[in-house]
Amino acid sequence: MTAIKPLILVDGSSYLYRAFHALPPLNTSKGQPTGAIKGVINMLRRLYKDYPDSPIAVVFDAKGKTFRDDMYDQYKAQRPPMPDDLRSQVEPINAIIDAMGLPRLVIDGVEADDVIGTLAAQAGKERPVLVSTGDKDMAQLVNEHVTLVNTMTDTVMDVAGVTEKFGIPPELIIDFLALMGDKVDNIPGVAGVGEKTALALIQALGGVSSIYENIDKVADLPIRGAKGVAKKLADSHDNALLSYTLATIKCDVPLDVGVADLLPKAPDTERLLSLFKEYEFKTWVDELSREERSANISAESGAAEAVPSGLASTGAMADELALTSTVAPQLDACQYQIILSQADFDVWLAKLRAAKIFAFDTETTSLNYMQARVVGVSFAVDAGEAAYLPFGHDYLDVPDQLAEASVLAQLKPLLEDPDHYKVGQNLKYDANVLLNHGITLRGIHDDTMLASYVLDSTGSRHDMDTLALKYLDHSTIHFEDIAGKGAKQITFNQIALEQAGPYAAEDADITLRLYQTLLPKIQQHEGLLAVYRNIELPLVPVLSRIERNGAYVDRELLSKQSHELGMKMQALEKEAYALAGGEFNLASPKQLGEILFERLQIPVTKKTPKGAPSTAEEVLVELAHDYPLPKVILEHRGMAKLKSTYTDKLPLQIDPKTGRIHTSYHQAVAATGRLSSSDPNLQNIPIRSAEGRRIRQAFIAPPGYVILAADYSQIELRIMAHLSGDRGLVEAFSRGEDIHRATAAEVFGVSTDEVSDEQRRNAKAINFGLIYGMSAFGLARQLHLGRKEAQQYIDLYFERYPGVLRYMDETRVSASEKGYVETLFGRRLHLPEINARNGMRRQAAERTAINAPMQGTAADIIKRAMIAVDDYLSSSNVDAKMIMQVHDELVLEVAPADLETVQTEVVRLMMAAADLAVPLEVGVGVGANWDEAH
Repeated sequence: MTAIKPLILVDGSSYLYRAFHALPPLNTSKGQPTGAIKGVINMLRRLYKDYPDSPIAVVFDAKGKTFRDDMYDQYKAQRPPMPDDLRSQVEPINAIIDAMGLPRLVIDGVEADDVIGTLAAQAGKERPVLVSTGDKDMAQLVNEHVTLVNTMTDTVMDVAGVTEKFGIPPELIIDFLALMGDKVDNIPGVAGVGEKTALALIQALGGVSSIYENIDKVADLPIRGAKGVAKKLADSHDNALLSYTLATIKCDVPLDVGVADLLPKAPDTERLLSLFKEYEFKTWVDELSREERSANISAESGAAEAVPSGLASTGAMADELALTSTVAPQLDACQYQIILSQADFDVWLAKLRAAKIFAFDTETTSLNYMQARVVGVSFAVDAGEAAYLPFGHDYLDVPDQLAEASVLAQLKPLLEDPDHYKVGQNLKYDANVLLNHGITLRGIHDDTMLASYVLDSTGSRHDMDTLALKYLDHSTIHFEDIAGKGAKQITFNQIALEQAGPYAAEDADITLRLYQTLLPKIQQHEGLLAVYRNIELPLVPVLSRIERNGAYVDRELLSKQSHELGMKMQALEKEAYALAGGEFNLASPKQLGEILFERLQIPVTKKTPKGAPSTAEEVLVELAHDYPLPKVILEHRGMAKLKSTYTDKLPLQIDPKTGRIHTSYHQAVAATGRLSSSDPNLQNIPIRSAEGRRIRQAFIAPPGYVILAADYSQIELRIMAHLSGDRGLVEAFSRGEDIHRATAAEVFGVSTDEVSDEQRRNAKAINFGLIYGMSAFGLARQLHLGRKEAQQYIDLYFERYPGVLRYMDETRVSASEKGYVETLFGRRLHLPEINARNGMRRQAAERTAINAPMQGTAADIIKRAMIAVDDYLSSSNVDAKMIMQVHDELVLEVAPADLETVQTEVVRLMMAAADLAVPLEVGVGVGANWDEAH
């Protein structure tokens, strides 16, 4: 007997918001946001694939109030309005759903949950029901006929699943929600009762009504603060009953449609194609076009039914662990193999040697590149054809693998051959871990992470999962899917080959497909191709060497600094207590707010989104000019950050083998092209405070060496002079003048000799403020002036440097027309908000448009300098190496005998990294530690 297909009810409103926040901000070439569209439609396509022939209905919330608002006027009152970028995607989603032929329900006066609950109750009497949602409240609907499915996390919850997840069966979920409330929906609940207490109460006494019937027993329950909980329950009796009603999904909504009306219609293919093209979903356009052609061919040949592309499976391979995988419909059928014999390895070695370029990836034991060991490698030579070669899996009963030494010995000539081209995703990591096995990866021809970054640094994240979804419309196997999450996560060597094989092979396959997709896009733009080929890719081995060189730190000095910071923090705490009139938790925004704004009656200058007085750093900075306590709090926060982030943590990050700290540099994070670093973050070590500079003193030269630090002086202002062509700025820099003193002389109408320290300080704020798009209001706050006076300074500045104003105006216009700005070397920064209807967002994009060419050009210059310096160090016989790059600064370890030669050559190469209308100036210093050298 044929099983009845389940009815699928989709919580469209839930997925609308989840897709919007989960996916990166995608936009069409015209600036139309599309991330939520792609996420919601992808989810529907996934359901269509996973549950063929099942009727699917999509339910959305209606506009306006519901019956719950009539019951409680504060219901959802704190929810912010729908973001403009999401609002603009609602109608396109509706249009695509309609064109797909799926029923779409929007019922006034109730929420989507209630419509789904009603339909589930009706249909559950006759057939199974799947509710597709990410909303925990829906768990109350689950019974023997109704199941929840979450396509975003790939999880299914039946009665047992709900009980396992929440600790209570579905019929008590409403009680659970009623007790703990819901901040998102502004359901009050019982004040002071959170998730753990609510669960303990229900498990001990049952639902809300039973709890109140036995409220006299609550004080004796083994619950923390049981007597207090009993009082809270008594005080919130009305709120608990109200919350129960608000949290209950209505399952008897009068509907004009019934289950029988939810059958899908035939899709309007022509309309779908038009919509997919309009919103630039190229992969969907291609797929739909192929299916149309396939259907036409099948109809002409008399075939009974056309098979959609990518859905047909292929036969099993000979080896029992060889894998054939049918992945998402947008990809052709794939053949993934696990290599366990030398014969199969020989076949793949021949393929790799014959390939012009192949995708390569490593699977390892750790993200720490200094300590990680490779446990397997994967390759792909053609789209859909990939293999995983394991040699280090060591779980119980693992199948026999080829020996690590033999595998790596056979791969080493191929991996080290610069004429055998490799493509990978973040190949710097693979290069680093291969060095742990004595292999130097050469022939890095392409990197899909960097290709995506160069193509559009702001369009999305640049990890493989995101790129596969964005460019291939394919949802990859995630690491957490096979390794688990959190404390239970296992390392790759412990993962069964049956799971590890498809994951690893897919990584190589997707990498190759991304390369085939992204490179042609880059090749369409000469500037982008130059940035990719001449800056980003050559920088990969340079950064790898710097990372592995690492930096020495003085563990004992850091320990001493930690102790001293702790003592200073204690003194500041006592000072804060005295100013506040009593002890309080300095780290508690709530307690601090009460002290500042209630006890001390300091005026509130800014509030949080929830209406509480803000104690954010920028607020305290402003208040610190007039009140002593905020200043003390800021000092304490600064020291606490230094202690926790650096003096306490840096010693723990010293590698036990090298005795050095090895940071990780990231090329594909900062939108402007700047490098960032982590573990530790070297870019954020403060230098304006004495305590921050002392941390730099802990970065020391090893015995027999000195630290050399070379950094560009005022590089962004020099780039501004070049880009704007302003005669005054160009001449000032060309004459080697102090640019801030020269600016002060121009703005204040005095000679350079007459410029006061305050005037120079103000001119410096103007110089740097304007290139970051600072307004008169911002300048006034920084200089503690009136807004009118600050505006006069800015007007005077533009009178003296009209080329700067012209550059800014022209940049705004160009950015608005093109949607992007460029650096001197052709790097692009896309500005999706440059034509936004929201004025604040548009103005923020305009500020970015002015600053990005300067920041981006500075990033390009330091990267070009790093490549040149690394080439010099590698090709000469000097005893020196780069150990750090921070902002516009290069830090080296140098033997004293080579110091003069290295210093001269590093300065020369850095100055030659760009040909500007003004000279690049490089400051250089030498010392026993980083602070002395800088």
